[in-house]
Amino acid sequence: MSTRSGYGSIPHRLRFYLGEASSLIIPDIYFRKRRDVLLSRFDGLNNETQKAIVDRVDYCNKLTSAFNAEALDQFNRDLTIGTRRSAYHLDFKRVARYFPADVRFSYLFGDCTHVPDEPTFVKSRPVADGAGNADSVLLKLNSVRHYYRVRDRLAFEQKRPLAVWRGSIHQGHRKRFVASHFAHPLCNIGAVGGDPDGLYDRGTLSIREQLQYRFIISIEGKDVATNLKWILSSNSLCLMPRPRYETWFMEGRLIPGVHYVQVADDFSDLGDKIEHYLVHPAEAKAIIANANRHAESFYDSDSDLLVSLMVFDKYLRLSGQLPRWQSSLDPA
Repeated sequence: MSTRSGYGSIPHRLRFYLGEASSLIIPDIYFRKRRDVLLSRFDGLNNETQKAIVDRVDYCNKLTSAFNAEALDQFNRDLTIGTRRSAYHLDFKRVARYFPADVRFSYLFGDCTHVPDEPTFVKSRPVADGAGNADSVLLKLNSVRHYYRVRDRLAFEQKRPLAVWRGSIHQGHRKRFVASHFAHPLCNIGAVGGDPDGLYDRGTLSIREQLQYRFIISIEGKDVATNLKWILSSNSLCLMPRPRYETWFMEGRLIPGVHYVQVADDFSDLGDKIEHYLVHPAEAKAIIANANRHAESFYDSDSDLLVSLMVFDKYLRLSGQLPRWQSSLDPA
């Protein structure tokens, strides 16, 4: 990845890989002994926090029925990092090491845009109502790329009254967007990849530079849009079509007009939406505040670890590999 963006910067990635690599020195048995201690912290939380955590667990892991572990193709004992020190392996190992070596599971790394045939841990899945995507069990994977956090020092009114977007246009829908809005007077839009002729090249912009704009456009690529998390953490207003894919960030729970401004899939109403929120900044700031609250819950490392362990635990007990962990929310 290029070093022009914060989530691709050398210091950010270096901190991630050094931190994860150093933790690999600690034997897995240490983490397995701590699992029940960490899970028991759930009982010490207030009722509202417990319900919020259970809601996240059941959203990321929608499985409700028992399934056969014999169909699962990976043993935990075989999850050795070795030379495969990808961000996916490191993030997955961070959770799996708390569980016995002989448990089995299935995982798919990379951009997952389909639902697998058996319960499988993934980074991303199609948004679906009910249990339509239940076999895709979400974990926080490739966090170094997707969970870069920003500290936005500019208030909404201090920003430039324009919409900004930078990204690759390898996918057709992105290329069409850039072609139709490149010259829009309310936009600063440019391609940073997939444009060999340089027709839409306006130069790269760092995250800090993009945060100088009141509106930031988010467009999915192969799956989720990488910039969505940091946009919703900022003081800029997110403009995007309704998400088709979701991750640990629970994009499927985002509500148009509450967490972001929904635009048409072909962006034909983009100019109208920008003009509306330029005239109604109070509405824009209310949406930004809701977006910030949604994003904030995903940057608490203690809660994230607890939710991860509970998601993994639920998967293993439904496959009959672990006895059910009892919590204070269980009926007597």
